[in-house]
Amino acid sequence: MKLEKLVGDRFREKPADCVVESHALMLRGGYMKGVSNGIYSSYMPLRRITRKIEQILREEMDAIDGQEVQFPVVMPASLWQESGRYESIGKELMRFTDRNQTPLVLGMTHEEAAVQLVREYGQSYTRYPFMIYQIQTKFRDEARPRAGLIRVREFTMKDGYSFHTDQADLEAYYKRCLEAYRRIYARVGIPEVLAVASDSGMMGGSVSHEFMLLTPIGEDSIAICEACGYRANMEAAECIVRNVRDAVSHSLERVHTPDCHTIEELCAFFGCEKKQTCKAVVYQQNTDNRYVVLFLRGDLEVNETKLTNVLGCAVRPAEITPESGLAAGFISPCGLNADCTVLFDRSLQNTDNLICGANRQDYHYIGLDMARDVGAVEYRDFAKIAERGICPHCGAPAIHISRGIEVGNIFQLGTKYTEAMGMTYQDEDGNTHHPVMGCYGIGVGRLAAAVCEAHHDDFGPIWPVSIAPWQVHLCAVRADNDAVRACADALYEQLQARGAEVIYDDRTVSAGVMFSDADLLGVPLRVIVSPRNLKQGIVEVASRDKTFSKSVPLETAAESVMHILNGMMHQ
Repeated sequence: MKLEKLVGDRFREKPADCVVESHALMLRGGYMKGVSNGIYSSYMPLRRITRKIEQILREEMDAIDGQEVQFPVVMPASLWQESGRYESIGKELMRFTDRNQTPLVLGMTHEEAAVQLVREYGQSYTRYPFMIYQIQTKFRDEARPRAGLIRVREFTMKDGYSFHTDQADLEAYYKRCLEAYRRIYARVGIPEVLAVASDSGMMGGSVSHEFMLLTPIGEDSIAICEACGYRANMEAAECIVRNVRDAVSHSLERVHTPDCHTIEELCAFFGCEKKQTCKAVVYQQNTDNRYVVLFLRGDLEVNETKLTNVLGCAVRPAEITPESGLAAGFISPCGLNADCTVLFDRSLQNTDNLICGANRQDYHYIGLDMARDVGAVEYRDFAKIAERGICPHCGAPAIHISRGIEVGNIFQLGTKYTEAMGMTYQDEDGNTHHPVMGCYGIGVGRLAAAVCEAHHDDFGPIWPVSIAPWQVHLCAVRADNDAVRACADALYEQLQARGAEVIYDDRTVSAGVMFSDADLLGVPLRVIVSPRNLKQGIVEVASRDKTFSKSVPLETAAESVMHILNGMMHQ
């Protein structure tokens, strides 16, 4: 491929609206162009990268007995009504009707389509287990697309679905997928990706893992124990609190606290720590607008994923009206008479001498003893795990919170979809059961962006050779020089004949422009032919990551380049 024929421009300036480097570099380097919010068209360099990623995905899925299929992008709403997700999923699911007024959806995930494809096939136990996968375009109407390909609305994804006769068989296959995913990340150049326990969310199921590339620009928060290595998404991490009651439990007393609406103002007023307070956080259920009051210790934050899992519906911060019966900023677990759902975080268990609201404007209680003053209530885990928090695995106060990009996920779905959609099989005794499912996803574009985040410098991406758009970037400096032109043309032909993927820059531009464009394309191996090099009878060969630069004899340049390239490919 000659660079002068490559469609797409490259720019030196960073776009003003880019918050992450991968987004900026892919726009600057002519990899993609924005079409709409969260929707992009891809130029050839990105397509070559994603095709290589897709091939790696196919090879690894085939290696664990996966069979490639393809589901439709547009599906009838009736499939999603069968599973119950047509009503339960919010605006992320794109719903529309065709000319016959038939309700349809754009696929954001394909569990329903997978069950529909195989539910007649899988009627006998003799046909299990099996796994089907696809690499397909999907659409999710994200409320806040950001960061280029990291969070988009239209995307390409590899998603696989396995079917089993029992949970034990699923768990055995799940481990195979876990190892396959580790191989995938190593092959694309980011072996440092971590598998972390996660919340299953709208997918359902009891066990799930996300694969995270730790980076400060990541959208997800990861709890990592520095003592034992425990890892979990903050949404799923258990928050453990150890309370010790004071030697003397004081009596409950109401105190005038003018203008103390927040925990910070309350602590300043009493000269106490946040952990000595009980705060109320108020939500409304999206389904019926009912108020939900959650009480927890004042130094902790609500984990809304845990809350919605318990409630079974989405929530939003409440708009507290005078008719609600709630005294905003002064809500108390003692004597609360409002019509609302009241929940208690277990951080309040075994506590006394707390400060809390008094259900009256400008008043708080001191001396709150939960057991004495509130009585027997159910305590559940609703709080976010915090920095230096207690590890749920080893019990050490060694939790560190890191940021990460999710680059894949796997779920043990159980029978959520097969039961809802009436998929059954008969065992060897003629008894009927619902198959057990697993689900395995990787976003192709997001994975490319994550690799770019992990491998770049100030000048452009540094693509691993396994997924680089080309393997060799041949630069003819001073291509208007007949000797340079003849040497570079010959080397171009020789490298291609030996199977190398070469992008050839023979434009009559300055060396600065040529090398700047080469940096933006990020090809791992650069070969430079120039008048100065020819005088010395050499060709310069350098790596994009600047780990080496060497001169090779002109007469053996093609063989030398291929030797270096083969070494990079087998590192």
